[in-house]
Amino acid sequence: MTSVAKTRADTTPSALALAPENVAALFDSPLATGPGRNVSLQKQLLTRLKHAILEGRLPAGARLPASRTLAEDLAVSRNTVSIVYDQLAAEGFIVPHRLGTRVAQLSLDPHIAAQAAQVAKSKTQHVDPVDAPDSASEVVTAPSPSRRIQRLPSTRHAARAGETPLPFTPGVPALTRFPASTWRRTLERVMREAQPRHYNYGDPLGEPALREAIADHLRISRGVRCDASQVVITEGAHEALILCVRLLTDPGDTVWMEDPGYRGAKAAFHSSDVRLQALRVDDEGIVIPEGLWERSPPRLVYVTPSHQYPLGSVLSASRRLDLIAQARRHGAWILEDDYDSEFRHQGEPIAAMQGMVPDAPVVYVGTFSKTMFPALRLGFLILPTALATQARDALDELLRGGHRFEQLALADFIRSGQFARHLGRMRRLYRERQTALREALATYFDPAYAVIGERCGLHLTVRLDPAFPDKAIVAAAQREGIGPRALSSFALDPQPADNGLVIGYGDTDASRIPGLIKRLAAIVAMSAARA
Repeated sequence: MTSVAKTRADTTPSALALAPENVAALFDSPLATGPGRNVSLQKQLLTRLKHAILEGRLPAGARLPASRTLAEDLAVSRNTVSIVYDQLAAEGFIVPHRLGTRVAQLSLDPHIAAQAAQVAKSKTQHVDPVDAPDSASEVVTAPSPSRRIQRLPSTRHAARAGETPLPFTPGVPALTRFPASTWRRTLERVMREAQPRHYNYGDPLGEPALREAIADHLRISRGVRCDASQVVITEGAHEALILCVRLLTDPGDTVWMEDPGYRGAKAAFHSSDVRLQALRVDDEGIVIPEGLWERSPPRLVYVTPSHQYPLGSVLSASRRLDLIAQARRHGAWILEDDYDSEFRHQGEPIAAMQGMVPDAPVVYVGTFSKTMFPALRLGFLILPTALATQARDALDELLRGGHRFEQLALADFIRSGQFARHLGRMRRLYRERQTALREALATYFDPAYAVIGERCGLHLTVRLDPAFPDKAIVAAAQREGIGPRALSSFALDPQPADNGLVIGYGDTDASRIPGLIKRLAAIVAMSAARA
């Protein structure tokens, strides 16, 4: 204990010795003893003495009873009290001294002390502490959170994390169709063959075996130009987006984003000090107004070119090439999010924009949340070669190599061909479910509607007349156990055309779809009557 602390305790004018019964009286109830107690006597005594000191019931300078005396009064062993005193001294709550152990001089929260005093008064005067006036509450102000929190959109819905998702919830793959037994055997084999070094931190950029497997897969299936040195493993696509903002933008930079667009990207951008600019989307993807590159040049442009989320359009080749050329001219980065383009139901998957021309200023983002399962929490970035070299030191500082066994198992899953076989099965399954959804809409939906977007992915977007308010429909549907999302909730600047429903079919069996759509159609019709 420092000499300063000792001096304070020794010279406190109000120093007083507490009789053991006075210390015991500070406790609301006796210490719990016997074999049925959940917390040790030592822990109970430590907690109660700490609370008494923090709340001011044991004032600074108060001399505590000797350990033997307090032990006898509380009917506990002297060793228990001695250990508690030693712990309180180590944490700075009390100051041992040859003249007696005393409470240290602490900067106590007056709000807590006032509450404690009011509670004590209520016990002697039979005043309800809840109804009693609290003078401290008028002067204590809690610190406010950052303005970023206020900018973040709400993404919480009726179905919380960990619960079974409602049917028609967008973004959920077919959880019951994942080959869990094959995955479990792969993971068990990896852990069985693991060396002690595998329990340490791994490469911050990810396991080399997985980075190689991803690079090989993307070159073949998505036309991405890359090698393993450009791959960075992240904890899902969301961390990848946040990492891109940290690597590629400075405070005050402008970021262009599709509108309507992916809510996770909105959250990532809103959590930083960038200026977010919404650009509308049509049948050919993002629309960049004439002259905007000069008026409001961006540092980063976020797009989902192969299957725009949530409208489903494909960014045309001419717009892709123009976007790349303009980004090069103005020193901007393109952030290509390619989250579910593996699941195209007609023809071959649309190739990635990143591979259209050499050395494109494109950072490619992908995730295994839809192709495998969301709880895996593995995503990745493909950085341009020069950026990967420049950012290596920063990435070493920002990231820590973790999830090593899952990464090694996923590398084996890809190399063995299990991943490709799983994708093939899922494409056929999702094609069947989307067809069932389209047929059910044609059969049961009375209001005028339009299915927009390509035959791809895990959801369909249905545009409705504004007479059928989408947020009211979604709220009513969730009360009925159905989980579509309101199209307008994906827009930064909602327009009348953004009224509609985003209906996920990935985790909804085709046999259930007609009945669910019939119920949803009734909810839609009722919403117009109430509006």
